[in-house]
Amino acid sequence: MSAKTAPPMPWLIIASGSMIVLLVFGPRSAMGFFQLPMLMDTGWDRSTFGLAMALQNLFWGLSQPFFGALADKHGTGRVLALSGLLYAFGLFVMAHAAAPLWLHVGGGLLTGMAVGAGSFSVVLSAFARHVTPQQRSMAFGIGTAAGSAGMFLFAPISQALITLYGWSDSLTIMGAMMLAVPLLALPLRGNASSGSQSQGQFQQSAGAALREALGHRSYLLLTSGFFVCGFQVAFITAHFPAYLGDIGIDARYAVIAMACIGFFNILGSLAAGVIAQRYSKPYFLALIYVGRSIAVTAFLLFPQTPTSVILFAVVMGLLWLSTVPPTNALVAIMFGTRHLGMLGGVVFLSHQIGSFLGVWLGGYLYDHFGTYGPVWWLGVALGLFAAIVHWPIRERPVERALAA
Repeated sequence: MSAKTAPPMPWLIIASGSMIVLLVFGPRSAMGFFQLPMLMDTGWDRSTFGLAMALQNLFWGLSQPFFGALADKHGTGRVLALSGLLYAFGLFVMAHAAAPLWLHVGGGLLTGMAVGAGSFSVVLSAFARHVTPQQRSMAFGIGTAAGSAGMFLFAPISQALITLYGWSDSLTIMGAMMLAVPLLALPLRGNASSGSQSQGQFQQSAGAALREALGHRSYLLLTSGFFVCGFQVAFITAHFPAYLGDIGIDARYAVIAMACIGFFNILGSLAAGVIAQRYSKPYFLALIYVGRSIAVTAFLLFPQTPTSVILFAVVMGLLWLSTVPPTNALVAIMFGTRHLGMLGGVVFLSHQIGSFLGVWLGGYLYDHFGTYGPVWWLGVALGLFAAIVHWPIRERPVERALAA
C-alpha cells in the first residue's frame, strides 16, 4: 500500500493504550526505591523483598497468556479495566503489609497479575488489530516507549513521595493513580474479531494456535531468548539502587540512573520500532543482547563512579525495552494477529520466568555472598546466549496447509 493510500494511524487507540502502559509500568519499575526504607522499618532481609518482587514478575508472566486470551475473546478494554482495579488493590495491600506473607500477596501475586492484565501483549495486540502491517512496528515502538516513559516519570515521583510521605503512604497514592486505567481503557473496546485488520485473519481456535506456535522452531527460539531480557532488566530494576548504595555512591544517583534508563528507553523503543520496520528483526535482537553484555562488562571492569553510573544507565536505557517491538512484530508476522494477545503472552511468560530468577537470585546470592557480582556476570553470559539463539530465527509467516 502506498503512502498516499495508507490509512492514518488510530491515534486515539494508540494514545489511550500508551497512557495505560505508562501507568502500569511506572510503579513496578520504581519498586527498587521502596526496598531499603521498607526493610529498615520492618526488619525484613533483602531475600524477603526480593522474593516478593520475584513473585510479582512470575505472576505477571503466568497470568499474561491467560489475560491475553481473555482479551482476544472477550475484549481488550475489559481486561485492562480489571488490571487497574487489581493494581490499586495490590499496592494497597503491599502498603499495609504487617508480615512478609502480605508483602508477597500484595506486591507479588496481585500486582503481578495486574501488570499481566495491562502489559504489552494485551495492549499491543489491540494496536495490531487497527494498524496495517507496514505501521505495526512503529505502533509497537510508540507503545513500548510509553512504558519507558512510565519508568522515567515514576523514578523521581516515587522517590519524592517516599521523602514526603514515607514508603507506605506512597504506595497507597500510587495505587489510587491506577484507578484511572479503567477510564483510559474505553477506546480499546473490542476483541480479536474487531479492528480494521480483522478480515484478513486466519480462522483458528486458541488451542490450535497454541499447538502450532509451540511446534514452530523460530517461535521457540524467540521465546527462549526473551527469557534473558527478563532476567537482565528485572535484576537491575529491583537491585540497582541497593547495589549503588553498597559501592558507596550517593542515593541520588540511583534516582538519576533509573530516570536516565527510562528516558533513553523512550528513545531506544521508538528507534527500535523504526529499525525493526526496515531491517532484519532477528539480527537486530541479537545485536541488542550483545550490546547489553558489552555494557555490563564495561561497567563492572572500569572504575565505578557517578559518571560511569550515568553512562551505563544511558546505554542500558537505549537497549532496555528495544527488544519488545521486534519481538512482538515477529510473533505477528509468524502467526497473524488473531491470537496475538495469547501467543505474545506466552513469549512474555518466558520473559517473566527470567525476571523471577533475576530478582530472586539477586537477593539470594547477595545474602549468601555479600555481593551482586555473580548475578551481574551470569547476565553477561545469558546475553551472549540470547544473541546466539536469535540468529537462526526466520522472519516469515508459518507455513499452513490449505483447508480442504
